[in-house]
Amino acid sequence: MSRLKIVIAPDSFKGTMSAPDVCRIAAEAIGEVIPDANIDLIPLADGGEGSAECIASACGGIMVNISASGPYFEKTSCAYALLPDGTAVVEAATCDGLTLVGKNKSAADTTSYGVGEQIRAAIERGCKKISLCLGGTASNDGGCGMAAALGVKFFDKDGASFVPVGRTLEKISRIDASAAKEAAACAEICVLSDVDSPFYGEFGAARVFAAQKGANDGEIDMLDDGMRHLADVIKRDAGVDVSSLRGAGAAGGIGGAAAAFLGAEIKSGIETILDVLNFDARIRGADLVITGEGKLDFQSVRGKVISGVAARAKKAGITASALVGQTGQGFMAAHDIGILKIYPSFPAGTPLDTAKKNCKTALSAAAKRLAEDMI
Repeated sequence: MSRLKIVIAPDSFKGTMSAPDVCRIAAEAIGEVIPDANIDLIPLADGGEGSAECIASACGGIMVNISASGPYFEKTSCAYALLPDGTAVVEAATCDGLTLVGKNKSAADTTSYGVGEQIRAAIERGCKKISLCLGGTASNDGGCGMAAALGVKFFDKDGASFVPVGRTLEKISRIDASAAKEAAACAEICVLSDVDSPFYGEFGAARVFAAQKGANDGEIDMLDDGMRHLADVIKRDAGVDVSSLRGAGAAGGIGGAAAAFLGAEIKSGIETILDVLNFDARIRGADLVITGEGKLDFQSVRGKVISGVAARAKKAGITASALVGQTGQGFMAAHDIGILKIYPSFPAGTPLDTAKKNCKTALSAAAKRLAEDMI
């Protein structure tokens, strides 16, 4: 009997384990059950946290450390990737990450300003191409912070300029985006998004993601109204309709702002990264592809790692299963996109603090259950 070929290709388990850690723990557990298995590890990202390092590792790039504004305008250390061809990979979550705020979450008060500072640093270094990875952010400011750091001016009804956050989006009366055209002329900017969400509305940035960023029901309504207002002003003053742009709601609207002010093209983060990693060739001949993330829910099938991996495996005629931290609302949709079996580490609703304490042991046990089902 030939050796089983197993490919392990997960995202990070947000707040608990990095993608390389998930790969290593799962491989060790499966190896205990199937000692002669041929296991290939492909840690992934989809535009969210870990994307810059994932791409740098695959392409032989380096990480460039800088100081930029954090979620509350405080200075923080972050890094972007510099690839051998001179392309910069800026990851929004390194300065505007949800993991940076801990329990101090507030989608209405956080900013994407540091993302713009990273882009500016890459342009000043001479980078002519910039990939902007979006996902895992703490803000819902419509990308106004990022835009302001690149020279876009936002004015209130009295003509005073300010840097909007989610809470103050409705105060925007006029936008002058002329300075951003200079930045756009210096570098070709591409957005790698982990979701296909619109700018506002039922499936938009605020209504889908703001709750996990600390917003209550009233704030979600306020943020969505603010995003709708911002879209109207962008259309009038910048001539770009972000309301119908797929992926514009990524990272609290940074995707839409990048498209409107920097002329950026929005692409699927996971599809781009899978291509960079030569994923299709690496899974050829596999008996099973294992993917995963911290929480499998309805968002997982909308441009996340699991959706990308499942689609590639299905196209290749290879069975795909998922190791996850836990399941959430709408997780059964994963079966519709090609995930055969789902192996949670914890019961649904397990508090993050509990998961952090036992995540490695629980993941190992789940991986062993998966392996036992294969023999």
